[in-house]
Amino acid sequence: MTYRSTYGKFPSAAALLLGIGLGGFLDGIVFHQVLQWHHMASSWYPPTTLENLRLNTLWDGLFHSATYLVVVAGIAAFWRTASTRELYWSVEMLVGGLLVGWGGFNLVEGLVDHEVLGIHHVNETVPADQRVFWDLAFLVWGALMVVLGRGLIALGQRHRRIRDGAPAARPQAAG
Repeated sequence: MTYRSTYGKFPSAAALLLGIGLGGFLDGIVFHQVLQWHHMASSWYPPTTLENLRLNTLWDGLFHSATYLVVVAGIAAFWRTASTRELYWSVEMLVGGLLVGWGGFNLVEGLVDHEVLGIHHVNETVPADQRVFWDLAFLVWGALMVVLGRGLIALGQRHRRIRDGAPAARPQAAG
């Protein structure tokens, strides 16, 4: 099979947006609904009354709506790229982009919502003095996804250079 170096760019922005949206969906579905460890504003409005539960459910719905819009934006970005030129298809770059987006979501959400604003913590079913460990684990998980994703993207880019007949880039020695 002959490969051409005229393939378009990989739709990186689409993969990143889809990773952010899918990470948000997993967070909302698993942590908010299935495990019921927290709601969007459960540290500010503990769901101990029907009114607070309604308020948290509203904020959860707004959160899910936002993640839905990010996924739609990812699909639109993919469609825009795919409909104008041939794409370079790469499993490594797709999975890497998804992981960078999802891990980035975890880092931003974990730092802003858990630490800066304190609107909720990852697991509010554990004693208050243990919540920080769950929050830190969430941040570490996000950072690991970003690192792994960036590595996969680099691997996919290397595979493309090899496929296109260009020499694979080698790391430069610090000097």
